[in-house]
Amino acid sequence: MNIRVGFGYDVHVFAPERELWLGGIKIEHSVGLLGHSDADVLIHALCDALLGAANLRDIGFHFPDTSGDFKNIDSKILLRRTMSLIREKGYEFVNADCTVCAEEPKLNPHIPTMQSCLSEVMTVDIDTISIKATTSEKVGFVGRKEGIAAYATVLIYKR
Repeated sequence: MNIRVGFGYDVHVFAPERELWLGGIKIEHSVGLLGHSDADVLIHALCDALLGAANLRDIGFHFPDTSGDFKNIDSKILLRRTMSLIREKGYEFVNADCTVCAEEPKLNPHIPTMQSCLSEVMTVDIDTISIKATTSEKVGFVGRKEGIAAYATVLIYKR
């Protein structure tokens, strides 16, 4: 069996008058994340991991921030398209392990809803999506509450 691993990383800074979208769900917070799309840092890291595992370059290649087509787009659409791209290339998803780094808001209460949302968008079992939340212990831009970072590792296999 042809098994492939992919790794993704993304970061977005906080911005006033923006909604906070993480893992496909809206989370109430005083600020959102700045980006060309809805700036869902978790979905963006997951897309990069999936694309990398299938050797399909990265999210910016497929969904460039220079294109008006993706202005304010719901990142769930990007994830659905990413899943189509890897499946068109003959791959199937096994699992994802994701970590979101944020001082605030507290994300643990939202993790089950994020898992449910992502599993529906990706048409995979909820048990295959692991999401963890951590802080950076007040170190760096995340620690200074300037933004959020996310990491994702995925496993896919060739059908």
